[in-house]
Amino acid sequence: MSEENKNQQDYSADNIQVLEGLEAVRKRPAMYIGDIGQKGLHHLVYEVVDNSIDEALAGHCSHINVFINEDNSITVEDNGRGIPTGMHEKEKRSALEVVMTVLHAGGKFDKGSYKVSGGLHGVGVSCVNALSSDLRVEVHREGKVFEQEYKIGKPQYDVREIGTTDKTGTFVTFTPDNSIFIETVYHFDILAARLRELSFLNKGIHLSMTDKRRTDDEGNIIKEDFYSEGGLKEFVTYLDGTRESILNDVIYIDGEKDGVPVEVAMVYNNSYTENVHSYVNNINTHEGGTHLSGFRRGLTRTLKKYADESGLLKKVKFEISGDDFREGLTAVISVKVMEPQFEGQTKTKLGNKEVTTAVSQSVSDMLSFYLEENPKQAHIIVQKVILAATARNAARKAREMVQRKSVMSGSGLPGKLSDCSERDPEKCEIFLVEGDSAGGTAKQGRNRHFQAILPLRGKILNVEKAMQHKVFENEEIKNMYTALGVSVGTEEDERALNTEKLRYHKVVIMTDADIDGSHIATLILTFFFRYMYELIENGYVYIATPPLYLLKKGKDHRYCWSDEERDEMALDMKGGKEVNVGIQRYKGLGEMNAEQLWDTTLNPEKRTLKLVTIDSAAEADRVFSMLMGDEVPPRREFIEANAKYANIDA
Repeated sequence: MSEENKNQQDYSADNIQVLEGLEAVRKRPAMYIGDIGQKGLHHLVYEVVDNSIDEALAGHCSHINVFINEDNSITVEDNGRGIPTGMHEKEKRSALEVVMTVLHAGGKFDKGSYKVSGGLHGVGVSCVNALSSDLRVEVHREGKVFEQEYKIGKPQYDVREIGTTDKTGTFVTFTPDNSIFIETVYHFDILAARLRELSFLNKGIHLSMTDKRRTDDEGNIIKEDFYSEGGLKEFVTYLDGTRESILNDVIYIDGEKDGVPVEVAMVYNNSYTENVHSYVNNINTHEGGTHLSGFRRGLTRTLKKYADESGLLKKVKFEISGDDFREGLTAVISVKVMEPQFEGQTKTKLGNKEVTTAVSQSVSDMLSFYLEENPKQAHIIVQKVILAATARNAARKAREMVQRKSVMSGSGLPGKLSDCSERDPEKCEIFLVEGDSAGGTAKQGRNRHFQAILPLRGKILNVEKAMQHKVFENEEIKNMYTALGVSVGTEEDERALNTEKLRYHKVVIMTDADIDGSHIATLILTFFFRYMYELIENGYVYIATPPLYLLKKGKDHRYCWSDEERDEMALDMKGGKEVNVGIQRYKGLGEMNAEQLWDTTLNPEKRTLKLVTIDSAAEADRVFSMLMGDEVPPRREFIEANAKYANIDA
C-alpha cells in the first residue's frame, strides 16, 4: 500500500491537529458565522453537515440526516467513520473533545485524512458548540458507542463509553444559545434548500430533512429526501424547470484537469438573463473567482471559434462580446480544490490561479466535442448569441439614454421623486411606493430630512420576460436608476452595477398589504435581483410592513399585522368577549392618513423593516424564474403555500 493510501485509511487521534482555541467565538460570533441573525443561526447547521459531507467526499459516508426537533434543537446524523475518540497525544485528552472544543481542530487540516473539505469559514463543529446552550455528541466507532455533553462549549464530563454498536457514524444534537442569537427558530425551507444543493453537488449521497415540529394533513411528520445520481446535470434541469430550453439536452463534463476535479453542466433557454452558479468544495462562491473566469474564457473562446469557422457571423456588423455568449445560459460550475484561497468582501471569491486554466481547458474540450457532435444544436446556440448581440446593441443605447437623462434634466432626478434634504447616503432612505395616492400620503407623513419618496405607477415591467433594452426603456425603471444615482456598465463588465454614487443606503419597497401589493413587490424584487444584485448583497434593500388592521374602542387604538393578532387583540379589548364594534381593514396605503402611516410604517422608532437577503442564489434564481415565468401551476402552488392573503389569483 502506498504511503498516501495508508494515510487516507489510518484516520485516528494522531490525525487531529490543533491550530487555536475558542476564546473569541462567544465574544465575536459574527466574525465566525457571519451574523447572529437568521443567516448565522442556519450556518450552525451547515457547519455540522459540512463535517459529514467531508466524510462523504473521502468515500466513508453515504447517508446524512438532519432533524429539527420539537424544542427547535437540531440533530445531524451520518454513517461516516465517527470522530476519533482515542487520546490526543499533544492535548492529553480525547480527540473527540479536542474536535468539539478547540477552534480549527479536525481531520481536514491533515492532508492525509481529507483530500478536500467544505466549509466556508473552516471553524467547524467547535464553533457550533461554543454558540450552543447545550450540545451532545454520540460517536459509533470500532464497535463501541461514545458520548460527551457540553454547555456553552464546556464539557460536562470526560468522553465516556456507553454501549456497543454494529454501525459507524457521528450524531450531534445542539440547541442554539438564545442569549447570543436574535432569532432561534429554524426554517425548514432554508435548510432544505441547502441540503438539496448539497445532494446535487455530491451525487450519490443520501440526505434527508425532517421537521418534528410539524405534520402534514395526514398527521405524518414533515420529511423531505434529497438524492441525485446525475449531479450537476440534474441541478441545471431543476434550476431551469420553469424556463423553456432551446437545446435537447444538458451539456455536461465531469473529469479532472491538472489535479483539479471539475464538474460543469450548462444549458441554454429562451430567457434574456445569465444564471451561472459557481462552487468550490460545496461553497457557493457568489462573488465568482478564478473558476468562473476559466469557465467564461473557455466558453467564449470555443463558441466564438466555432461561430467564426461556421460563417454564421459574416452578416453581423457589430462586435460580439463575452456577454452575448452567456445570455439565456444556465450553468453550474463545481470544482474541488485541496487548499482554496478566498478573496472578496465576503470571502466567497476563489483566488487560486491554477484553477483558471484547469476549468478553461475542461470547458473548451467539452464544448468543442459537443458542437462537433451536435451541429443542429450548435447552430441554435450561435443564433441565440447573434440575437443577444443585437439586443445588447439596442440596450447600450437605452442605457446611455438613462445616463444622459441626468445631464439633460438639470439635477437629473425624476420629477415624481420627493427627495430628502440630507446628503449622506448612510443616513438617507428612499421608499418605492405603489401609486400616486399612496405616494401622496407617504410624502405628507415622512420625515423630509432623511426620507425620500418615489411613487411607481402600477405594476412595473416583468424583467424576467423582457429583453434588456426594453428594461432600460421602461419609464419606471429609468426613474429608479436616476433616483438611486446608480449606473450600469463598466469597461470590464457591461452589465455591472456602479454604486459609487448611490444616494440612499436604505431602499424600502412599500406596497399595499394585499395580493396585488405582493405581486408588485415581487416584480420590484425581481428587478433588483436581476439588475441591482449588489444592492441586495450589500444589505441596502428592505420591505416595509404596513399594518393590516386598525382596532378602535373609544380612545384605545391598536394596529395589527396579522389575522391572528387581530383576533387576540379584539378579545383583549373586549374583555374576553367575542364582539365586533370598530375593526378597519387597510386595503391600501392610501387608506391611511399621513400620521397613521408615519406611526406604523415610516417612523424608525416604531416600524419593522424586513431586510432582503439571499441565502441561496441558485434557489432564488429558480424561485424568481418560476414566479415571473409563464408556467401557472408551480406559481399558484408556491403562492398558496406562502401567501398570507386569501382569494389567490395567479
